[in-house]
Order: sequence, then C-alpha cells, then structure tokens
Amino acid sequence: MIRRISRRRLLQNACAASGAGLFSPGLTAAPEGLRIAPFRFDVTPPAGHPLCGGWITPAVDVEDALEAIGFVLLGAGAPVVVCAVDWTGILNEAHIAWRGALAEAAGTTPERVAVQCVHQHDAPFVCPESQRLLDEAGGGLVNMDRAFFQDCLRRGAEAVRAAAARARPLTHIASAAARVSQVAGNRRVLLDASGRVAKMRGSSCRDPELIALPEGVIDPMLRTAAFYSGGEKVAACHYYACHPMSHYGKGHVSSDFPGLARKRLQTEEPGCAHIYFTGAAGNIGAGKYNDGSPEARVALTARVYEAMTAAGRELKPEPVRAAAWRAHEFVPEVNPAFTLESETALYRNEKNAPANRIRPAMRAAWIRRVEKRVPLVLSALHVNAVTLLHLPAESFVEYQLRAQELAEGRFVATAAYGDGGPWYIPTAAAFPQGGYEVSVANCAPSMDPAMMAGIAELLRAA
Repeated sequence: MIRRISRRRLLQNACAASGAGLFSPGLTAAPEGLRIAPFRFDVTPPAGHPLCGGWITPAVDVEDALEAIGFVLLGAGAPVVVCAVDWTGILNEAHIAWRGALAEAAGTTPERVAVQCVHQHDAPFVCPESQRLLDEAGGGLVNMDRAFFQDCLRRGAEAVRAAAARARPLTHIASAAARVSQVAGNRRVLLDASGRVAKMRGSSCRDPELIALPEGVIDPMLRTAAFYSGGEKVAACHYYACHPMSHYGKGHVSSDFPGLARKRLQTEEPGCAHIYFTGAAGNIGAGKYNDGSPEARVALTARVYEAMTAAGRELKPEPVRAAAWRAHEFVPEVNPAFTLESETALYRNEKNAPANRIRPAMRAAWIRRVEKRVPLVLSALHVNAVTLLHLPAESFVEYQLRAQELAEGRFVATAAYGDGGPWYIPTAAAFPQGGYEVSVANCAPSMDPAMMAGIAELLRAA
C-alpha cells in the first residue's frame, strides 16, 4: 500500500534533492498568438526488424501499423513539440536524436521537445550505442536497423515541418477523466515474510493465486486533455498507466490494445488527432485481467476505448488564457549492482543467450552515458490549469500519484517512457523489496529524490 505523504513534505523532500537544474523558461502567450499543428507518421518496422530489442521473434508480419503522433504548439515562446511513438523504447542517444530531429524541423531546441514511447513489445526498442558494442563483440546480434531508424527521423521531420505550415489557432482546452475497469493491476503484490517480492504478476498471468490478489496500488483513471480551434476539437491526448501488452513475442507487429482503442476512436473522429500516452506504469500491468489470449486483447481494447469515450463526453472547453513550457535536467547515478566491467563481460560472452547479451550491452551504454554526464530531461506543458508531465523510462506509478498530490487543484496527466536509458525507475522504497523491476533498474535508489526534485520544480512553475 502506498504511504500517503503530505503535499508540504513532498515539496520539502523534493527541494532538498540535489544535482538538478531548471532551464527553458516557459513564456505565457496571448491567446490569439497560440497555434497548434497535429502531425503523424508511420514508424512500422520492416520484415525481419528486431522487436523488443532483439530477444523475441523479429518482425514477421504487421497486424496493425505503428505510428508516431503528436502536435506542435506555436506562440508560447519557442515552438514546443510533443510526440507519442508506438515503440517499446528509445534509449540514450537515440532519444536525443529523435528530439533533435523534431526540434530542428519545428525551429526550436531539443529541451522543448517531448518524445514518449507507448511501450508495446512487438515493436522496436532502439539503442545505437549498445548496437555498436554488440557489433564490436561479434556474434551478429542486432537490436535495431540504423537505416530504418534514420528513415523514421527523416519522415518525422517532414511531418513536423508540413504540420507547422498549416497550424491552426488554439483557442480552447478541456480536460476530463474516466475510470478504467478491469485493466490495470500492480505487478508487485505478492511479498514474502521478509517483505521481498515473491512472484510477479506480469502483463499476462494464468496463476490463480496472483490473479486472485487485489489490484494493489494503481491509478485507475484515464485522463484526456483536448485542444480546440474555435468549436473544433483538433487534438486529444489520452493518458493511462498500464503496461500496454496483451500478448506478444511471435513477430506480429501491433500497437496492441491501447493503440487499437486509439485507432477505433480515430476512425470515429477523423478530424481530431487522438494521441495515447502510457503513464508511469513501471510496476503496473494487465495480468490480473489478461490471460494472454487473443480474446483478452479484444476485451482490453474495449475497456480502454470505453474510458476514452467516457472522458470525451465530459470535456468542457474553456478559453485558453496562457501556455508555458518547463524543462528540467539532471544526471542520475548508476545502480551500484552494475559496473561497466561486469556488463562488458556479459555482452561479450557468446555463450550467453541473446537477451543476456543485449541487455548488458544496453546497461553498458547507460553507464557510459552517465560517465559522460549526459542528462535526462523531464518536461511539462502547462495550459491554464492543465499540466502534461513527461517522465523518462519505466517510472513506477507512485511518481504519477505524487505529482498529482503536489499539484493539488491542477489536472495533471503523466506520460512516462521518454528516454529509456534508465530502463525501470523504481521508488527508493521498492529497491529493498527486490523483484524483476529492481533487478533491471539501471539507476540507483537516489533516482527517487532526484526525480521528485525535477517533478516538483516543473509543477511549482505552473
């Protein structure tokens, strides 16, 4: 059970953290100066492309296309770009390259760009530095196709430039939330007598003991923030915290149940760009309600779609008064369980299974990045009383819940799965509990206060 912490204490703890910096001051804008430009482009990998980093079956066919969808906001200082990508993850220099390409196309700077993955698993999971390490080690392991990656950046830049040229006045905003029924459950609900995680309830589950356990700490609400030009809804951002996998691993590329729900709504409202963001779902999955069958995917899709439409019915547009962007950067610490020497030995060992070489190569890439002091970037877009908060990697749901407590009176919609370099981002309290998420967290327990310092700084600027 999550321990309730007072808003004052959260602010005190966050402000006490060190090693962080705020930059890119958000500028308010007169309502008549704001414009919005939705964009979308295809990011479906070709046949044979690695999926989920290269340790599951590569792309065999495409059940439904993968997309990158977002919007450019003009008139709130330098342009702002927000984008959701139907990929498993974009790590380290790959994430920097994505933000840089979209920033250049929009005529802005990378710290004013948020790129968040939805995190489906039958999708690309890219890390150029780890691919270089694997190439040097030999063995032919591949986690990404560089040519395909560069082509996505090219198409993304073209889409952003074309969208910005036809930007429309942004006049109104609306926000609403709806409860999602029988989708999310905490994965870390079964602890042993010592308080450590005994078994994990994953994205799918057929273990009766785990299924019978309560949902645990989740955020049951799907949140929608919609942008209007006059009386027309032109973009709607939907946020929900749950791992977005029903079934995967056989090479059938798919945007899975959140993407299918989004596409159903998109068909019904073709004039509005519907964008789905996975919230802070590092410790949240659908396993309590998902047995991994095709039928379960259909049911999960329907439940998310129903929440999207329910939230949509509650939207009440109000005139946009002002918009502001904030970004916060910091360099986290590496999990002391991992060293460059230990991870190098693992990825160079050709006797190891592919997953047990690719994952260490990704960790080695993260360690090298931290040694170079390349920061993570958190960001937030504030429009009236609405905040769209962007976090890195597989952040635990507690970060999302804390942000809502800190910003009491504001509508806070959280998107995680930005820069995937850290992999999982547990809370400090979760580390002693162990479990899968902790075992693959590239960051140290000190990530918790550092993250909260950044979140508090962003929200305090609202």
